Amino acid sequence: MTQAKILVARAVFPEVIASLQAHFEVTSNQDDVVWTKAQLIEQLQGKDGALTTGSERIDADVLAACPQLKIAANMAVGYNNFDLVAMSHHGVQGTNTPDVLTDTTADFGFALMMATARRMTESEHFLRRGEWTKWRYDMFMGSDIHGATLGILGMGRIGQGIAQRGAHGFGMKVIYHNRSRLDPAAEARCQATYVSKEDLLKRADHLVLVLPYSAESHHSIGAAELAQMKPTATLVNIARGGIVDDAALAAALKARTIAAAGLDVFEGEPQVHPDLLTLPNVVLTPHIASASGPTRLAMAKLAADNLVAFFKQNAVLTPVNSVVSAIK
Repeated sequence: MTQAKILVARAVFPEVIASLQAHFEVTSNQDDVVWTKAQLIEQLQGKDGALTTGSERIDADVLAACPQLKIAANMAVGYNNFDLVAMSHHGVQGTNTPDVLTDTTADFGFALMMATARRMTESEHFLRRGEWTKWRYDMFMGSDIHGATLGILGMGRIGQGIAQRGAHGFGMKVIYHNRSRLDPAAEARCQATYVSKEDLLKRADHLVLVLPYSAESHHSIGAAELAQMKPTATLVNIARGGIVDDAALAAALKARTIAAAGLDVFEGEPQVHPDLLTLPNVVLTPHIASASGPTRLAMAKLAADNLVAFFKQNAVLTPVNSVVSAIK
């Protein structure tokens, strides 16, 4: 039987490339070039499958130009780079990498919240500029984490991980809003109380966003929502760019409508809204919430395992859409 041809669209661990080469004819982008749509289409010619990341948009144009493509395995838990309607229409399977990054991302989300609340990067920059000459009682006073009210918008696996860290580790009062309410056992595990979105915004001392990106969640946090928050509150986004209106957030931070923000994701990343770069009360990181060695390797392996399962077993481990027939 002829080997399937696989494109690895971005640089990944060499051992993952080797594992794929045991089953497939592999073309890999280990130079890590970020391709344009036209370049992606060119690279996908004659390919049966692809290991993708969030930077590769698989849409109707790409699918129409690449009729041989049967599966795109995303190395991410999110898949807003996939047009799932178009993929299902063309019989192309999509997969993602859930679960393997839950704890690492929850750890990072909590760390980002703490850095934001306690003004860590702002005070570090102050120190590095040589401006620290004496101690003052009110120097870089932030807000407490322990005993505070933790609000979570989006209560999936990662949201629940953050809730448990807050409730069990820091004695936080956890409130959340989600598209659907958790079952009683999950709420008890997280020590979390379901509230309306309006109540969440008004009551949270620290609001963490962990909801998936979609047309419905676009700009879930904008000027109107920020105005409902406490002026002492912090906002952390580890979900996806576009969930927050970054321009509105920059204006709110400048006006001190809220105290501070911590952002790992941005609209139009890797570009960052220029106003955010000028503000002292925002902690900025370059989409690294899942970036521990073991977790990123597990993500790459799961994406590769989905490709192997698809072509060898006519099934996948973590599908994100349904197709009429797995093998065209």
